[in-house]
Amino acid sequence: MNFGSILFDHDSPAETAQQPDCFPDLNLDQVIQAITARKQEYNLKPFYYTPLKEITSIRYRQEIMQDLTQEALMAALKTFAELMVRVRRYLNLSEKLDHLHHKQGWFLEAALVYSKAVVDLGRDISSLSLRSKGLVAFRQHLNEYLTSQPFESLFAEAKKVKEGLGRIRYCIILQNGTVRVRRYEGEIDYSVEVEKTFAKFKQGAVKDYRRELSKSAGMNHIEAQILDFVARLFPEEFAALDQFCRNHQDFVAETLRRFDREIQFYIAYLDFIAEVKRKGLSFCLPSVVKEKHIYAHQTFDIALAHSLRHERQEIVPNDFYLKHKERIMVVSGPNQGGKTTFARMFGQLHYLATLGCPVPGKDAQLSLCDHVFTHFEREEDLRNLSGKLQDDLERIHHILNHATADSILILNEVFSSTTFEDAVFLSKEIMQQISNLDAYCVWVTFLDELATFNEKTVSMVSTVKPDNAAERTYKIIRKAADGLAYALSLAEKHRLTYHQIMERIHS
Repeated sequence: MNFGSILFDHDSPAETAQQPDCFPDLNLDQVIQAITARKQEYNLKPFYYTPLKEITSIRYRQEIMQDLTQEALMAALKTFAELMVRVRRYLNLSEKLDHLHHKQGWFLEAALVYSKAVVDLGRDISSLSLRSKGLVAFRQHLNEYLTSQPFESLFAEAKKVKEGLGRIRYCIILQNGTVRVRRYEGEIDYSVEVEKTFAKFKQGAVKDYRRELSKSAGMNHIEAQILDFVARLFPEEFAALDQFCRNHQDFVAETLRRFDREIQFYIAYLDFIAEVKRKGLSFCLPSVVKEKHIYAHQTFDIALAHSLRHERQEIVPNDFYLKHKERIMVVSGPNQGGKTTFARMFGQLHYLATLGCPVPGKDAQLSLCDHVFTHFEREEDLRNLSGKLQDDLERIHHILNHATADSILILNEVFSSTTFEDAVFLSKEIMQQISNLDAYCVWVTFLDELATFNEKTVSMVSTVKPDNAAERTYKIIRKAADGLAYALSLAEKHRLTYHQIMERIHS
């Protein structure tokens, strides 16, 4: 069984540093920033910027995500990653140092830590029950690598050189401003004698005032000369060190180097959602299909949930489904009722699903999309002489020119800068084109006329509490648009609701 990548089941696409255009509108830029914040050295963002195009590739990752729910496996991989961090630190230190023997010493330490990391990982995952093709293939590859001649030679030589250096004993003689180094000849170790003498004065646990020497510091000229003298006294041991460094200049296997980076994609995401789960919210691995039937139960905005993870404020989950000819959800209702959050959630779900990641919700079936297009209202830029309406039309024109039947469209309160009649006319023209595309779309609007456009549209409304219309439930349900939401929003916009008028009277 061949192993190449833990992220891709076949050839991996070229990495890009540019986030998708939909990220700011969907707040996915905030999500990915939070996921990767503690993993900067791995440069993980390009992985999250590259959605998968095939269902088999998505399932490849989903299987790995499922395997990683095993605590023992996750612990083994995190330990491996910690040791690999040390390997890179020691190798970087070795490159920066000036003194040859000092450089070689840290190179040897890096090789020993690397060998331990690989051996321990192989041992820790050998008996685990793995079901994913990716991890099963990696384990087999690791077992083959552990018994390969290059690794066995590396490990055996590293231990032999380390043991040889560890047997070196020497004396430093300081006299009249000069330093002499000679072989140890059985002299008394006075540090041991001093400790024995003062041991009787020890009274319980005391503060340790000894200070660890910085591993990042180089040698001063005296230390370097002493080391040179020691190397001259023990030429065989240092010759072995030199030969080891020459024989194993690039000892980290490329597949393990790649695995160490790619596995962090999974670890970072699972650690991220673990924080959200503590609020009692659920995540699931969705069924990703090409059929035109999608749904999600108890789902929510992942960016909002993460931002409120330490707050007492509850996250209100929602459900949705589209089946048969249904393609477009027209979401209406009062301001601040969760409509935009619902639209973001819909886009987030589909994008995260194309990454092979668990998505918010108890269960879900989502469409394999080729692109997520968003059009959210923006503040008018005074430097743009074309005006807001023209800007809206140009942005939507771009979307319709590039969208396909497999695209996801999220439109949020478009044409708010024009008259009601013009907004209705333009919206219906665009609605017809989206309907002709047969693409999935969520359209947040106050134009109730769109909710009954044709058989592909479904009306969903953000609700308020029955006994208090000013209090939002943040529940978005299937319900016929009744026009009250638009009237209420207009009243709120111009501060003409009953409560707003009473506030002005009493103020």
